[in-house]
Amino acid sequence: MDPVGRAVWYIESHFAQTITLDAVARAGGLSRFHMSRAFGAVTGRSVMRYVRGRRLTEAAKALADGASDILGVALDAGYGSHEAFTRAFREQFGMTPEGLRAERCLGRISLVEPFPMETVRVVELEQPRYETSRSFLVAGLSERFTPDTRQRIPALWQRFAPHIGHLPGQVGAVAYGVCTNATDDGAFDYVAAVEVTSADGLPPGFSSLRVPEHRYVVFTHRDHVSAIGDTMHTIWSTWLPRSGHEVADAPELERYDERFDPQSGQGGFEIWIPIKG
Repeated sequence: MDPVGRAVWYIESHFAQTITLDAVARAGGLSRFHMSRAFGAVTGRSVMRYVRGRRLTEAAKALADGASDILGVALDAGYGSHEAFTRAFREQFGMTPEGLRAERCLGRISLVEPFPMETVRVVELEQPRYETSRSFLVAGLSERFTPDTRQRIPALWQRFAPHIGHLPGQVGAVAYGVCTNATDDGAFDYVAAVEVTSADGLPPGFSSLRVPEHRYVVFTHRDHVSAIGDTMHTIWSTWLPRSGHEVADAPELERYDERFDPQSGQGGFEIWIPIKG
């Protein structure tokens, strides 16, 4: 994965936390100087301008959805006061947070959406294995994505990560990315989740989903998580057409065990594709 792609993944996975140029450079494996040059050349923005734009964009979306507590939105965006947030918001979008919340519309402002992390390519896959999963219940945060918005999945994991290990009835430490309800236009529901014993007592905004017992072909992704597009592209465009398998109408899974490091994006994980027969 290229250094800028790694840097974008780091920002998208951590922009609710304190982010420094040093940390972004380390994530991309470059010096501060070379990261600044590379990031600016590829994205057209400086590292910290991109961070600022992404934070304020997510804040703007929350306000357009009618967030009642502007100070809470400001704190989530990394600003210590209403005044500092309002000043930055006005500089970014040309209007106040209160004005945007009153309009409930994003059409008049220019949002900073996630920059694409990679250009997909065919890669060499390890020999997959076959598994029959047991039926189990997962709970987490869900959002609908399209091929154009899937770059926002790391932000969903960022919101979910603080809850891992604290959900009522959580089973084990494995986390799952569950893809369901795909349509012909490529849209799909994605749930960042963990296994639970029941759906009782979940925090507001959380949902649950039962993954049925099913037959899967399981692929290992050992590269950085931001390169998942390469592996998925190779599975769907090359491996599956040659395999003779037909994909079943069942959830697709990403399985993240203790080897995966959510801070660095390294360690690898598994991709489970449901098949018929």
